[in-house]
Amino acid sequence: MSQPAALITTEQLAAMLDDPDLRLYDCTTYNEPVPPGSDVPYRAVPGDKTFAAGHIPGADFLDLQGEFSDTSSRHFFMMPDVAQLEAAFGRHGLDAGKTIVLYSIGTMMWATRFWWMLRSLGVDARVLDGGFDKWKEEGRPIETGAPRGYPATTFKAAPRAGFFVDRNVVKGRIGDPSTVIVNALGPQFHRGLDPSRYGRPGRVPGSVNVPAAMLVNADKTLTSLADAQAKFAARGITRDKTVILYCGGGISATIDLFLLTQLGYDKLTLYDASMGEWARDPALPIETD
Repeated sequence: MSQPAALITTEQLAAMLDDPDLRLYDCTTYNEPVPPGSDVPYRAVPGDKTFAAGHIPGADFLDLQGEFSDTSSRHFFMMPDVAQLEAAFGRHGLDAGKTIVLYSIGTMMWATRFWWMLRSLGVDARVLDGGFDKWKEEGRPIETGAPRGYPATTFKAAPRAGFFVDRNVVKGRIGDPSTVIVNALGPQFHRGLDPSRYGRPGRVPGSVNVPAAMLVNADKTLTSLADAQAKFAARGITRDKTVILYCGGGISATIDLFLLTQLGYDKLTLYDASMGEWARDPALPIETD
């Protein structure tokens, strides 16, 4: 199910800022380092301070770990149940009948994560190409302070199946010729050459590597569809296969998922807990170079 209109440019967004049907959200989170030996790979810090320091006029702020994740899980950013998401998106005035635009600071992956989550709930949102960084670089208007927010709604999800899988599904698909498992982390982590903050170094056995960072330009916009297609094809990722994406915590892999969706791939899913779970479980196989 391709969504060709999912990417929106800064120019297109600037032209619709006054549209009363626009619902614009800053999705930024920061992963801050923790002391060596800590039981968690990083500290998830909401981007509310950078939002207050500057955001696109009219935007609201979404706290991914605080409001839109399963906080009972030891892993960050895990999908919570639908009722929690309905309540949280409703508080922020999300309405599937409006134009929903998502953006983030520093990297688009926080926006694409919300895009994937919403898509699993039956809502097709749009993502700002280049995010706030490009908007700011172009000298476009910026607002400061706390979010004004949108009127609350009663948001009712229409969940779509198959958007997330767990470790048992991933383990069961290792070596399956109808499946390709894709790691969106950097090559040094994929190959197990660098220490991993998630636990054991390495990758899910048999997985191929298409780093999210390889799909992003220097100005933080996404690469062209032709370039993305070439990079996926070079790793044997074809439309006839089921494609399971993973990364460290189910965030950067959504950049790969976003581009694969634009390219018309429709057998896509995300291993939500990713290496945050896999690398820590000695019962799960791991592979290095």
